[in-house]
Amino acid sequence: MKPDPGRASVLIEALPYIRRFQGAVIVIKYGGHAMVDEGLKQAFAEDVTLLKYVGFKPVVVHGGGPQINDLLKRLDIQSRFVEGQRFTDEATLEVVEMVLSGHVGQDLVGRINQAGGLAVGLSGKDARLIEARRKSLARAGQATGDLAPEALDIGLVGEPVRVNTGFLSHLADSDVIPVIAPIGWGPEGETFNINADSAAGALAGALAAEKLILMTDVEGVLDRDNKLLVEIRSGEIETLKRGGVVSGGMIPKLDCAADALAAGCRGVFIIDGRRPHALLLELFTDQGCGTEVRP
Repeated sequence: MKPDPGRASVLIEALPYIRRFQGAVIVIKYGGHAMVDEGLKQAFAEDVTLLKYVGFKPVVVHGGGPQINDLLKRLDIQSRFVEGQRFTDEATLEVVEMVLSGHVGQDLVGRINQAGGLAVGLSGKDARLIEARRKSLARAGQATGDLAPEALDIGLVGEPVRVNTGFLSHLADSDVIPVIAPIGWGPEGETFNINADSAAGALAGALAAEKLILMTDVEGVLDRDNKLLVEIRSGEIETLKRGGVVSGGMIPKLDCAADALAAGCRGVFIIDGRRPHALLLELFTDQGCGTEVRP
């Protein structure tokens, strides 16, 4: 069999990145289509395992929206939405915790272990990993001339306020790959449902991660002509939002990116999780495969 110089060049291209980021913490938000396609799920597990073997310190935070919706429907639990966000009551929270800490988290843990890694599933409640407070939405007052924002209750939805970095760093420094469900605990022992992007951003900022990678179902951040923006600065995010260049689900991802960078994360990457091995393409190739958000 003749040697394939093309395959060798891929390894050579990866070498400087492996050397540069040896020992670096990489926080990965796993979500979107990569969580429901069997081939992509397996590819992701292999990618994370490879990162650990070459000396990176991956920390995975996963979502689970489609799986939560499916179980709520099967249990005939009605969903109520406030300004586009699901109101989380006690019954809904029970399902959320069951799906995230149980089915989704353990499925990913099993796949990573099968690929040769050593993964451990956690929620933000374990070892007080993610302390949260109740989150509320704000919208402009409805009364004529009333400019004060109106606070909207969305139930048991939380936002991170503190991360147990000592515990998480201990895990990341070991042979373990932490796989974290975005469930938080409150000061009175409450349980909160946390947006997975927000949880990943909080962890990345608290750990001063080298990279935060947000997996999504689009190529990255697109301009008005639907062309990929390879790089944007955090200071440009508000302008992109006001100008309508970004909208919908990309807004919370960019807000998460800005918060993580302000808290100490060194770089945020929004990548297309529909591409097999997108994680490796972003980390180990010159071209990458998404949008980099820089300070």
